[in-house]
Amino acid sequence: MKPDTHALLVIDVQNDFCEGGALAVPEGSAIVAGINALMDDYAAVILTQDWHPADHSSFASQHEGRAPLEMIEMPYGPQVLWPDHCVQGSAGAEFHPELRTNRADLIIRKGFRPAIDSYSAFFENDHQTPTGLEGYLRNRGITHLTMVGLATDFCVNYSAQDAAKLGFAVELRRDLCRAIDLGGSLATALDDMAALGVMMSKG
Repeated sequence: MKPDTHALLVIDVQNDFCEGGALAVPEGSAIVAGINALMDDYAAVILTQDWHPADHSSFASQHEGRAPLEMIEMPYGPQVLWPDHCVQGSAGAEFHPELRTNRADLIIRKGFRPAIDSYSAFFENDHQTPTGLEGYLRNRGITHLTMVGLATDFCVNYSAQDAAKLGFAVELRRDLCRAIDLGGSLATALDDMAALGVMMSKG
């Protein structure tokens, strides 16, 4: 059992990011059993959940003539346009049915503001608007985070980088993450996380 100062952060293990979903990450569901088993090692387990309104600005469907995975400039910076996914209240937004959600102390919903996307568990994509997770962790005396989930090169990456910048010790369990890997985005993400002191492990 890990000390009470350690928490497990499970990023976006939702139906739309698993096989058959609107934005399926290859082998997304393959990590669920391992994450479930890992939960017993932690006193604190936090889940994040992508939670978009149907007209979210990151959806390609909201930009005439644009296709999914194109890049555009938003007021807060570059933004990938995604297929409609994890729409509030939809089956795709639900957690994977085998994920042990009953072990969660907290569920952080993100991406619910229509005008801005949110990859990180800590901040919206403007890197300024907080989700409230940092305050929760500080209040519980948590200093170390183990991160797992989907996708390695987007929401996991942004969450790990922000956690490291905020002063948390961060471990990424690469065996319990899966990536989208858009044009080399996985290699870039791994390099960026390592540069900030994120520890990589495979169990």
